[in-house]
Amino acid sequence: MSDIGAIRMQVMWNRLISVVEEQALTLLRTAFSTSVREAGDLSAGVFDPRGQMLAQAVTGTPGHVNTMAEAVLHFMHAIPRDQMFEGDTYVTNDPWLGTGHLHDITMVSPSFLNGELVAFFACTAHVVDVGGRGFGADGKSVYEEGIQIPIMKFAEKGKVNLDLVHILRANVREPNQVVGDFYSLAACNEVGHRRLVDMMKETGLASLDGLGDFIFSRTRDAMLERIEALPKGSWSNELVTDGYDAPVKLAATVSVRDDHVEVNFSGSDPMSRWGINCPIIYSKAYACYALKCVVAPDIPNNAASLAFFTVSSPINILNAVRPAPVALRHIFGHMVPDLVLGAFSKALPGKILAEGAGALWNIHISVRPVAGGSGRRAEVLMFNSGGMGARPELDGLSATAFPSGVHTMPIEATEHTGPIVIWRKELRPDSGGDGEFRGGLGQVIEIAATGGHEFDFSAMFDRVNHPAHGREGGKPGLAGVVKLDDGTKMRPKGWQHVPAGRRLILELPGGGGYGDPARRSVAARANDRSKGYITESDR
Repeated sequence: MSDIGAIRMQVMWNRLISVVEEQALTLLRTAFSTSVREAGDLSAGVFDPRGQMLAQAVTGTPGHVNTMAEAVLHFMHAIPRDQMFEGDTYVTNDPWLGTGHLHDITMVSPSFLNGELVAFFACTAHVVDVGGRGFGADGKSVYEEGIQIPIMKFAEKGKVNLDLVHILRANVREPNQVVGDFYSLAACNEVGHRRLVDMMKETGLASLDGLGDFIFSRTRDAMLERIEALPKGSWSNELVTDGYDAPVKLAATVSVRDDHVEVNFSGSDPMSRWGINCPIIYSKAYACYALKCVVAPDIPNNAASLAFFTVSSPINILNAVRPAPVALRHIFGHMVPDLVLGAFSKALPGKILAEGAGALWNIHISVRPVAGGSGRRAEVLMFNSGGMGARPELDGLSATAFPSGVHTMPIEATEHTGPIVIWRKELRPDSGGDGEFRGGLGQVIEIAATGGHEFDFSAMFDRVNHPAHGREGGKPGLAGVVKLDDGTKMRPKGWQHVPAGRRLILELPGGGGYGDPARRSVAARANDRSKGYITESDR
């Protein structure tokens, strides 16, 4: 290829990324659920006619993006090519074919140009409710966790399947929000399709084959160069988490070969009877993300880059099979990067950040009037983040969602969704692990129902009994705490009740420190004290 040809292809590659970014922003702007609109719990991408991901939007989470990369192939298997038409949109929330639990909706739409299939657009988003027990760990099987939508058509030739819409409305607590999000997802793919067609007509492309070959060949060459530079061998790591009613051990072995990297989860604990199991599609997504952070963070994420990573596991809590309950699959899925990076730290000492809070501290709140009272019922979902682990040359980021990457949800947006008040949301002093570089801080969040209301909440928390470890001599971060304002301790997982007049207090965990604390500079400690990150009595 000539230099001019390569430059043209690179420009079109950048243009393709802008197409999927506009696709994702459409979902952000039109979504009904705050988890999508405010937190960005979504993904968007474009795929070639063989189902290979060409490009993903920058906006979105690794758990959604990397599962979506595999999910499109399941859609293509379920819906034959001769049953795909212009104006179609397909949908599922199957945990094993989509993103790992029922609350995530995946939509795929074929894109046609002059009657020929040229691409697929796919997107995912977390909706506020899917019926069943609600978003929590208390289910004993996936059948209790909500409505299951097999891969099917949401729209055919532009006509929406109203039977599916009616079934949804009859099975969820917030029908307007949920159905609104379905239409938002469909619109997201439609915008991607229109922008792609505009681009192809403008540049004279009849197909994306040539551009796809350019993207994949450049990606493969760059990835192979990075993997060849890694030390070869196998390294293992174990990580103990809180679990539901007993600690859960996660285990991984990372093996670097000449031309690929393998992860195996043998040694992890068996599947749980509670809804904390993780389907392999989601465990794989976050394992690949961790590997990508180490091997090639600057190389675009697409089918060619993901092909260098293989993830396997016997049946266990990180490879749960149907009909295991999986509602809170994100908790251990978010722990997978710390697990994998812990193994990689033995291969690359001095290069890997310390453990962090890992799993989001999601909380689903079901608010209702007190018995005999009048008021408003609502389902409220909040995403909250603890501290990241310290990095080899920098402090950890505070109140930051690693590895999920979702945004902090503004309290004003949360309060708007139901009769609750967030009385306090601030950084938690002394929660970051000490070290040459300090771990990121967690948060303190105080929640109450408004007058005349009470609420139940689904706790989805970890690192309450097993805080984040430091690395290279760094100290652990502070463990999380769940309690009421009268001091009553609450459980880190499961549905629980907060009486009217009481406040729920969440103290989120901090990240581990990095390096010997004695090496931390005087100026850095003085800065920590001046900003209230640490107290005088603590250090």
